[in-house]
Amino acid sequence: MKTPSPLLEQFGPREAMEYDVVIVGGGPAGLSTAIRLKQLASEKGVEVSVCVLEKGSEPGAHILSGAVMDPRAITELFPDWKTRGAPLNQPVTGDDVLFLKEGGATRTPDWLIPNNFHNEGCYVISLGAVTKWLGEQAEALGVEIFPGFTAAEVLYHDDGPLKGAVKGVATGHMGLGKDGQPTDAFQLGMELHAKYTVFAEGARGHLGKELIARFKLDEGKDPQTYGIGIKELWEIPADRAKPGLVVHTAGWPLDNATYGGGFLYHLEGNKVTLGFVVGLDYSNPWLSPFEEMQRWKTHPAIRAHIEGGKRIGYGARAIAAGGLLSLPKTVFPGGALVGCDAGYLNAARIKGSHAAIKSGMLCAEAAFDALQAGRAGDELSAYPAAFEQSWLYQELDAARNFKSWFKKGNTVGALMTGVEHWLLPKLGMKRPPWTIHRTAADHTFLRPAAECPPISYPKPDGKLTFDRLSSVFLSNTNHEENQPAHLTLKDAAVPVQVNLARFAGPESRYCPAGVYEFIHKDGADQLVINAQNCVHCKTCDIKDPTQNIVWVTPEGGGGPNYAGM
Repeated sequence: MKTPSPLLEQFGPREAMEYDVVIVGGGPAGLSTAIRLKQLASEKGVEVSVCVLEKGSEPGAHILSGAVMDPRAITELFPDWKTRGAPLNQPVTGDDVLFLKEGGATRTPDWLIPNNFHNEGCYVISLGAVTKWLGEQAEALGVEIFPGFTAAEVLYHDDGPLKGAVKGVATGHMGLGKDGQPTDAFQLGMELHAKYTVFAEGARGHLGKELIARFKLDEGKDPQTYGIGIKELWEIPADRAKPGLVVHTAGWPLDNATYGGGFLYHLEGNKVTLGFVVGLDYSNPWLSPFEEMQRWKTHPAIRAHIEGGKRIGYGARAIAAGGLLSLPKTVFPGGALVGCDAGYLNAARIKGSHAAIKSGMLCAEAAFDALQAGRAGDELSAYPAAFEQSWLYQELDAARNFKSWFKKGNTVGALMTGVEHWLLPKLGMKRPPWTIHRTAADHTFLRPAAECPPISYPKPDGKLTFDRLSSVFLSNTNHEENQPAHLTLKDAAVPVQVNLARFAGPESRYCPAGVYEFIHKDGADQLVINAQNCVHCKTCDIKDPTQNIVWVTPEGGGGPNYAGM
């Protein structure tokens, strides 16, 4: 039985609000779930109460993606999205797939580009802008959106026929000091109860992680695998603009054993969005994904697009890349996982927004039917059943081996991507006849620092390449300073005694925001956690070799406030 919180004993009970459906996360998946529920209710002439909790200051504030969007799912959600003014403004006009070597590049001929890298009919977008628009559509349909509120705790039924089922969530307390004690500004969190609670927190959602463990949703599945995506937004001279051009790169600066690559997309308005992804199953603890991204920009093939421009945005986010083989069971008593909280992203296509929207729609349809049947708190088995009959399942099934092949090296990965996404389709095969499994989680791959070659990164020049702190400044990240740290340690001794001693302190390199810093003070090494810098990417929660770091929610509204990302 759960121990009562001293704060609840002192200030409780918490106020509770009742809804038919509560949705945790105001991204594309969560908002699409809410929108589809309201659409169905309107079509049937019934009332369904829907609430969305969004930890960012507004929908879209914490959203970070490349992004090239396949419009298939949003067209199903809103067939008239163009007349509604959805910000899908720049169609893709061309695809460049480059293999980089230091100082040189080889472009893949158009006829040889695998199907997964074809983007005809897609759009170069700001996913933050699309998410904000989805939020407006949701509110117009009557969805209640609470921005700046974190879902800090899953609530479960204690007794009765629904004992053990998810009952809803509780928001985080506001106004706690660093010592965890109430300040003069203290406000008790609120409980939101629902017949069904949908979790749409994005990759490595902290409540999703709890639910997967509690209900053993990943039993029999390949371990989820992640990448860290580091992104910048640039304004470039008009004579360098190529609106709609999509560029993907593989190779340099990474070695052949490290999964990753770059992307560069030309938006409208003389803007370029570009970034670099590194698989979090890398083995060399000296590697810094942030520094690799900065180094990548110096390649002549990338420099040519942005030189003379101005960097106007920065951010980072973990990406769930395991695909269908790592997809957990998505339903449990009283709720469901949608979008990247489950891991629907198609890493082979480098696309997740269409999958997030479609999964939200499928979940909403199952929840609506359950509500109309008078059910509550059971498993929405119709949701995974509908997924297995959907185009999204077929798409993910065709790409199910993508990340597993790259675990055998980038040469094998590139070759088998060509086989599965170029050759087999030409032979009329919609899916590969073989399945390649993975067995180990990302945090297990780091080797001791003494066994690995150190990596020397050049100093930033302040024009093309930059340091972490000036980058975080562009993300508009802010946290109330006098609050409990949201980056917690199970054992405070582990960072120095294990991570620093054995792995040379990898958290000081894999974090793209300068949160973790080892210092020598009073004759001893210490880890300093600069939690106010955190951009909520979740990399530390994933890559920490001892799994000693646990990411929990800060106060609502804290974190980045991305603009145009």
